[in-house]
Amino acid sequence: MILLGSTGSIGVNTLLIASRFNIKIEILVAGKNIDLLNEQIKKHSPKRVIIANAEDIHKVNHNNVTSGEESILEAIRNSDSNLVVNALVGFTGLKPTLEALKCGKKLALANKESLVAAGKFIDTKQIIPIDSEHFALWYLYDNTKSIDSLTVTASGGSFRDFPLKRLNNVTVAEALNHPNWSMGNKITIDSATMTNKLFELIEARWLFNTTKCDAVIESKSIIHALINYKDGSTTAHLANVSMQLPIAYAILDKVEEPILDKVDLLTIGNLEFKKIEIQRYPIWEFKDELLKNDNLGVVINSANDFAVQKFLTGSIKFLDIFKIANSAINNFHNIKLNTIDDIFLANKEINQYCKMVSL
Repeated sequence: MILLGSTGSIGVNTLLIASRFNIKIEILVAGKNIDLLNEQIKKHSPKRVIIANAEDIHKVNHNNVTSGEESILEAIRNSDSNLVVNALVGFTGLKPTLEALKCGKKLALANKESLVAAGKFIDTKQIIPIDSEHFALWYLYDNTKSIDSLTVTASGGSFRDFPLKRLNNVTVAEALNHPNWSMGNKITIDSATMTNKLFELIEARWLFNTTKCDAVIESKSIIHALINYKDGSTTAHLANVSMQLPIAYAILDKVEEPILDKVDLLTIGNLEFKKIEIQRYPIWEFKDELLKNDNLGVVINSANDFAVQKFLTGSIKFLDIFKIANSAINNFHNIKLNTIDDIFLANKEINQYCKMVSL
């Protein structure tokens, strides 16, 4: 297995599943958490390690360490492994996605930005989604029935019950305090703004070839997705809060033993569903437009990535994330993308534009 993003939450859980089922790790790719990476190297003995920055190579306890994007792409091309787990964060995950698919490898995908930014140019036949929501849709999907629409659920994020008038002055620490999940910083902020769920709808649009996708808040994160049939019935997928189930299905040929504890309905008690309100999550205003316009995925992805990084460093306020995204979508509303190269050019142009947005 090639694991991209080994020190993030998906990467850590992937290695737990790998240990449990004796899956060999050929290549580990990590960022700046060298201490955790060294622990992973000691336990899993990969043949090769790739990190983000060359200046950290001397800190890594391995005799075959390189750095940078080109090293990742070259490693995918020349590896013996047929499975790539892409758990990289952000736009940097797109080129490895494209390379893995070009090489004919099976791709277990947790990098949302690949499909959000470039879904129109990606063949999803070799992709197995790791997101719990898309895994649940895949698990439920039944081609023998007439499917009407897809629904995924959202936790509501850090501010689902927060006073609206205080949203613009929340701290980074408050935004990172997710009620249900332990995730990386960016995805936790994206959950708080509901951008993460918007991205998941765009992903579902490409994975399941439909724009009839929506989301509701289910605060316990027990129901992960639902499929609505044309006969008026609906099926739901329930599982306890853990990423190990979708990871197991993505990287194993068969899952024949319990991965999670069974859902105890009596312990759960009531489940409550809420509408995603634009007043609390202004980004939701763009849902329908983003599902219908194939070219806007890269715009919202680039603008959001820029804005979230600015918020995490304290340079802008929480609601400024939406303001930057809104400005970018309005400015690039008529953008036309004809090739995959256009995606990379657009990403740079949008990033430059966001630097000039007046708040």
